[in-house]
Amino acid sequence: MDIYLLDQLVRGRIDEGSRIFDAGCGSGRNLKWFLEAGHPVGGVDQDPSAIDKVRALAARGARVAPENSFRAEAIESNTFEDRSWDVVISSAVLHFARDHEHFTSMLEGSWRLLADGGLFFCRLASRIGMSEERFRPLGSGRYAMPDGSDRYLVDEDLLMALTRKLGGELLDPIKTTVVQDQRCMTTWVLRKAGTGS
Repeated sequence: MDIYLLDQLVRGRIDEGSRIFDAGCGSGRNLKWFLEAGHPVGGVDQDPSAIDKVRALAARGARVAPENSFRAEAIESNTFEDRSWDVVISSAVLHFARDHEHFTSMLEGSWRLLADGGLFFCRLASRIGMSEERFRPLGSGRYAMPDGSDRYLVDEDLLMALTRKLGGELLDPIKTTVVQDQRCMTTWVLRKAGTGS
């Protein structure tokens, strides 16, 4: 489990029995503990082989129907019902957006799943914490990174604007880990406001 997600759990922000959804679940790294603890769990990933793996993980004693709860779908066009999950996890996913429009649709596809009062946990690459010269703009929000990869990168102003636009409440200050001057990973944790958000 992502250590920053574990921090949310330890701090009592994820209630027993909360419905947990992973938007970009891969093979279930961030879901294993929740499955073993008996939480209703679901997720999407575009990779069918990753979905096969997380379904196999869920089939081992969890209280979910893996074939219905895990779907090989794009986050932005997933077929899960609006406001049907108490916690939505987006860990190291949104920075794979192709451009501004794709980023927005992925974020909205995740946010719409979150129940009113629910917790949105997001980790994504950013430009926060290192000098601008370390990032080479490629256009449409994507940058060449010092580690040799290219990613869609956010900054603090964008995350704060998105928090307001979504009608979310920032639960923690935005926190960034700089990985040896190669990349910056930011944690963005929101509570969804009441009806209609």
